[in-house]
Parts: sequence; structure tokens; C-alpha cells
Amino acid sequence: MLDVSVIEDAEAAAVSLDPIRARLLAELAAGPASATMLAARVGLPRQKVNYHLKALEKHGLVELAGERRKGNVTERLMRATAASYVISPLALAAVQPDPGRFRDQLSARWLLALAARLVRDVGALVTGADRARQRVATYALDGEVRFASAAQRAAFVEELTRGVGALIAKYHDEDAEGGRPHRIVVALHPALKPAAERAASEAAQVGGAGDGTRGEPPVLPAAPTTHDEESTS
Repeated sequence: MLDVSVIEDAEAAAVSLDPIRARLLAELAAGPASATMLAARVGLPRQKVNYHLKALEKHGLVELAGERRKGNVTERLMRATAASYVISPLALAAVQPDPGRFRDQLSARWLLALAARLVRDVGALVTGADRARQRVATYALDGEVRFASAAQRAAFVEELTRGVGALIAKYHDEDAEGGRPHRIVVALHPALKPAAERAASEAAQVGGAGDGTRGEPPVLPAAPTTHDEESTS
């Protein structure tokens, strides 16, 4: 079973977003099960579960894990093809975000468009690599930083831009024979608070309206983590 699978087809995306089928996918991601077993878990007739399973199987979201005899009946045990799924913007066809339509480094919507392109491109690379039984040479950095002020944040962005630009200038070789272009995406956005913390903060803001109270408890910065996947080709 894959950790993450990319859904690029619009029909497959629609199938996966159906609430009942999404529940069945979640059950089968936890382990193989038959239609009878799933029917008991989700509270549906076995025939309806079978109908939904066939739709999921048709679009490659579930697969046969094995068969077992139960009395005079042979049950099919199904499993999800991945532990989780991400829908590629390719499923949206002509209305998928395109960061090339505009450029604004301070726009959250442009950041969304970049993120959508990242999902689309990496998803296509992963899908192709899976078919070829290869790995994709990727690298990712994820971390959190807490700024004391907007001025500090602006200074950080300026230093980050200069640093990344210097690295690109150092290593980029337009004439390298056999070289391959790589996409670089650097993003910075406010971190979302956990649901309980958001609720407490909002309540504090309502209660302290007009007095400047924000009700934000301190958050410790998390150390950056990295992921580096090397190509075997």
C-alpha cells in the first residue's frame, strides 16, 4: 500500500469525494475487509456496499487483497490502494490554478496557485515513477519560526530571498549537458493554531474587545525537518 496516491482523473475525484465511499476508503485503508464486514461497520446493506466498492475499484482506489470461503460463498477481501489520497488540480482541467496568470510574491492567492502547481507537478512525477517502478529525486524542508514583529518578518524574507537567489546563481548551469531543470518553491505563511487553541483565542478576543487583548499563548518554535528522496535511476 502506498503512503499517498494522487488522483488526477475528474471521475475518480468525484468518486472519492462521495461521503459513503470516502468512509469505505478510510475503513479499507485501515485493513482489508469484505463487503459484509464493511456493511456492518457503516450500517448499509451489503448490496449497496458492493455497488460502492465496484465504483472505487473501477477507478483504482481499492483493489483485491484476497478471497476467503464463508460457507458456500467466496468473499472478496478488498483494500485501499493507498493510506491517503490527494486530488491533483489536473482533475479541475481548464479551471485549475495557474500561477503564470499573475505574479505577486505577497499574495496569498498566488501562493495557493504555486501550491496547486506543486501538487500537480509532483503528483504527475510520482505517478510516472510508480509506473516505471522508480523514485523521484525530491527534497523538502518544513519548519516553523516565530517572529517578534512584522519588521523581523520582513527582514527574514529579504535575507531568505537573497540567500536562495545566491544559491541559484551559484549552481544554475544553463548549458550543462545532460542537466535537468528543477523547480524551487519557497513559501512563508502564518501557522494555523490547533482547533482548541483557536477557539480559546477567539473567545479571549471577543471578551477583550477594545482593550487590545489577543489571548495568544506562547508557541515554542519547532525545529525544521527535512525530507530527501533520491532517484534510483
